[in-house]
Amino acid sequence: MKRIIDANINRSTEALRALEEITRFYLNSEEMSSKLKNMRHFICDFFEFDYDNLIKSRDTLNDVGVGIKNPTKENRKPDIENTFKSNIKRLEQALRVLSEYANLPDNLRYETYTLEKIIYERLKMNIKKYLLDKRKLYLVTNSDKFNSDDEFLDRVALALKNGVDIIQLREKNRPAKEIIELGFKIRELSSNFNTLFIVNDRVDVAKIVKADGVHLGQDDISFASAREILGEEAIIGISTHKPDDAIKAMADGADYIGVGPVFKTPTKPGRIPVGLEYVKWANENVNIPFFAIGSIEPDNIDDVINAGAKRIAVVRAIMNSENPVKNIEIFKSKLTF
Repeated sequence: MKRIIDANINRSTEALRALEEITRFYLNSEEMSSKLKNMRHFICDFFEFDYDNLIKSRDTLNDVGVGIKNPTKENRKPDIENTFKSNIKRLEQALRVLSEYANLPDNLRYETYTLEKIIYERLKMNIKKYLLDKRKLYLVTNSDKFNSDDEFLDRVALALKNGVDIIQLREKNRPAKEIIELGFKIRELSSNFNTLFIVNDRVDVAKIVKADGVHLGQDDISFASAREILGEEAIIGISTHKPDDAIKAMADGADYIGVGPVFKTPTKPGRIPVGLEYVKWANENVNIPFFAIGSIEPDNIDDVINAGAKRIAVVRAIMNSENPVKNIEIFKSKLTF
């Protein structure tokens, strides 16, 4: 039993230290950092009387659990969100074991549940924007070429499963009720694959379906109004077609911009393509993530990347392709930075 207690003291205090660093250096919260520090010291003090026996019971060399690998950890990206989630759960589990085997007060575990909610709500305001910087392949959907919503959603699920980083629900010709129904379904799919979910134009729909954000065109609701409605934690992107658009979007506080259309595209009839020159300008002058968009295909992506794009947004190359998985693989293999 001493070995169990010793192992879980270490698990809980290590987890607390990792969480403390997040609240101290990432959230800059003295209050939360102090609470976590106090919890760590409480656990150490609680078992101080039995320190000698706990140390004597330790047998790391013969611990069969040391060699057991965690397959999910090997594939997990080392970012703030994953670090927080893994350590808060490790802490809660360790506290439960200590409660069962060593009568550690339950109120410590209950306090942890509350802290999890508070810290994560604070993190959400930063995590999404932090993660946005790592997203490379942005899929803008269109359901008009599919025979049914089920067929459309199957294509969305296929894209998410195979590595699309952001998905945007773009419906120009459907009633709000239908867009909302699709939005809830895509929200569920995107959550399953840890993909950011953006709604095109419709701030109201984005709020209702709890999307991660909204994408605005030059003629849509103002950035300030969208921010007021959706709050600071939401991601707001803006389509831009020239340097002046990009400069204004950055000044307004946009989280990212679309740069395009790079090439002539049927999804923007009548819109004159901006060409690769605007991509080059964006690479040299834009200080937030930007996604090149507009008829980008596997056979021209090299030109777009050579112009300075590190991220792209596509529609037909995935939604209407006969081989969307292959195209996703090509895009992802090219988008390395």
